[in-house]
Amino acid sequence: MMDPTTDNAGQSQDPGAARASLEALRAEIAKAVVGQDPAVTGLVVALLCRGHVLLEGVPGVAKTLLVRALASALELDTKRVQFTPDLMPSDVTGSLVYDTRTAEFSFQPGPVFTNLLLADEINRTPPKTQSSLLEAMEERQVTVDGTPRPLPEPFLVAATQNPVEYEGTYPLPEAQLDRFLLKLTVPLPSRQDEIDVLTRHASGFDPRDLRAAGVRPVAGPADLEAARTAVARTTVSPEITAYVVDICRATRESPSLTLGVSPRGATALLATSRAWAWLTGRDYVIPDDVKALALPTLRHRVQLRPEAEMEGVTADSVINAILAHVPVPR
Repeated sequence: MMDPTTDNAGQSQDPGAARASLEALRAEIAKAVVGQDPAVTGLVVALLCRGHVLLEGVPGVAKTLLVRALASALELDTKRVQFTPDLMPSDVTGSLVYDTRTAEFSFQPGPVFTNLLLADEINRTPPKTQSSLLEAMEERQVTVDGTPRPLPEPFLVAATQNPVEYEGTYPLPEAQLDRFLLKLTVPLPSRQDEIDVLTRHASGFDPRDLRAAGVRPVAGPADLEAARTAVARTTVSPEITAYVVDICRATRESPSLTLGVSPRGATALLATSRAWAWLTGRDYVIPDDVKALALPTLRHRVQLRPEAEMEGVTADSVINAILAHVPVPR
């Protein structure tokens, strides 16, 4: 039997070492991306929870660079798909190709067969192609011509979208939004962060060459698997479980919402809270862990009433109000 502390390559699988490796991702990504720590943390949480991430932000805030930097800091296979209006489902999943030499059809895998798939500008492709990712994201397999084909492990979709441009875009349907574990907003940088960005570019930083920027792999599949095992052992008390349920049920009763959080969303909030608790060095979940992950885990799972939206109410403000009113367990 294999030693539980090492893999075939001799990489450490000790939970403490795994946590240190995942924490080191921040330092590596910071060599390429300035001031987006919450988004970096969200990507790490998604990896720990076997979930997927939707990154939303205006053009030019380093959404794509952030995912590329994460891929460079991990020893994982990565592929990128630029979603466009003419992209077909087979361009993502793969297709059967006729081989004239053997007179048979053979399967040609698409870019979805990777560990980390960057779905760039996912809302620029029609729903038919968007939906081609549903099975991959939920079942971690792709069915072509009736044959299911498993995807590599780990598998994570990191999709980006622009929130301010609507012409030529196709908003993601609720069913697909619900498949994303987290929706992370990537804001404009602060004044000092923007100065740092320009200073780096003036010094010769090339965002297309992350190796030259010094970004190196600091974690691999063994570290990730050890971390996931440790997260699964993180204790959740009955009071915390009830707290998560009460928050999600409150969204279904909110007068500002037409759609509240489903049981899948409640399960997601519990999972992300456990991952965050472990990342911060605890083996048990506290209410602050739930509060810290509530917005990114739930904001895309609720739908505002039109009249509330006209009054300037946002999903984040509704969730924050619910967090302020739901009793916190002692």
